[in-house]
Amino acid sequence: MPPTEEHPVTPAPPRDDTRTLATVAHTAFFLLLGASVARFLLRHPGEPRTPWVIALSVTLALLYVLGPALGAAPTRRRLLWLGLVVTTWVVLVVLAPSFAWCAVPLFFTALRTLPPRAAIVLVALLTAFVVTAQLQLSKSFDPNLLLAPPAVAALATAVFVHMERQAQAQRALIDDLIRTRRELAATERREGTLAERQRLSMEIHDTLAQNLSSQQMLLQAADRTWDSDPATARGHVRTATGIAAHGLAEARRLVHDLAPSELADGAGLAEALRALDAGPDIEVRFHLEGAPAPLPDRVQSALLRIAQGALANVREHSDARTAALTLSFLGDQVVLDIADDGHGFTEPRTDAAGRGHGLPAMRARVRQLGGTLTIESTPGEGTVLSAAIPLEPAP
Repeated sequence: MPPTEEHPVTPAPPRDDTRTLATVAHTAFFLLLGASVARFLLRHPGEPRTPWVIALSVTLALLYVLGPALGAAPTRRRLLWLGLVVTTWVVLVVLAPSFAWCAVPLFFTALRTLPPRAAIVLVALLTAFVVTAQLQLSKSFDPNLLLAPPAVAALATAVFVHMERQAQAQRALIDDLIRTRRELAATERREGTLAERQRLSMEIHDTLAQNLSSQQMLLQAADRTWDSDPATARGHVRTATGIAAHGLAEARRLVHDLAPSELADGAGLAEALRALDAGPDIEVRFHLEGAPAPLPDRVQSALLRIAQGALANVREHSDARTAALTLSFLGDQVVLDIADDGHGFTEPRTDAAGRGHGLPAMRARVRQLGGTLTIESTPGEGTVLSAAIPLEPAP
């Protein structure tokens, strides 16, 4: 793939710390809930409230299990779920104050679900409820029961807020790095384009333009001397013909230099497509159908560029494991199909800003050749991109 179509893969912000914290909080919750149930059954066997305590404990455990399925965003369902969990826990603590320490994992749940101010308010209320429950269990006043829960809550809140701020700063830094890299890549592409334009302008000026100027002068001289000196005029015409042949060779050389390097040295389109890849994690397979026919250079170049752009999209957006390229010669047209087994999408997307031409460039290439570009994609079932270009009938 040419340098102008290479794009860096956008790295995702690391989530390992958040997942580890969530796993520890979930484990701690179920350990504290199990310990509280065991303590209540050992110290209060056969009491009338025992069935209610067990039922509420099971309900609280089931509600807590449903939490990860709702995500961490503060949606209505998530907020309703948090309200049910807190309400169930409050009723359970009223029946059995020993369940108060289950509030510690709930601190992290509240901090992950609610906005910072609302989360701190809820943590303060839970802490006050824990202090009240512990004082009810104690037979005499104990300062530790009054000070320990607020200290634990303050420490947990401070650690979580610090981690969240670090994560936000890291995400902002990654975004800045990605933006800077894209801007640098765009600048390099612009500079490369300008340098190539300058080179081509110099090549055209030094070769084609000079040849055309010489031809014009020779033909004008031949026109002036055609009647008076036919031999000299024919010499001017022969010289102009030679210069035209040289200019034609130079023009062909320039066109050859602009063609994709994969098609250089007479390599065919099928060989160039077979050599493409989409990265180490994606297997690319090539299939050739029909009897191969000679294709114009511009058709070969366009189909190769479309295949390269499609594989770049497969690598960066689809999470696919395999991609299949199929080149079909159907007599009156040539068709290139690119299929992948990625996650698909609901409607065709253009590439993100600063990431090349993408699908619009593919459509433009096909449209210039009188062809059609179709895209079929279903979420979860992959994507198929098909480029069909008509061929002129053989004489």
